[in-house]
Amino acid sequence: MNREKLQEDWKHLKAKLLKKFSVLTEDDLFFREDQKEEMYERLQMILGKNRDELIMVFNALDSNKK
Repeated sequence: MNREKLQEDWKHLKAKLLKKFSVLTEDDLFFREDQKEEMYERLQMILGKNRDELIMVFNALDSNKK
């Protein structure tokens, strides 16, 4: 998968996350490949979910594409 496709997919997933969790901000969902773990930790703390639960949320939202 190319970088542009990944960026586009993240843009859509981020919009769904912002809609589902009104407590999240754009800054909370700022993503850089080298800071992926920090983002996961930040989201876990804000949403009160463990890593597995967070990944399930991502997968559920991603499976509902478009």
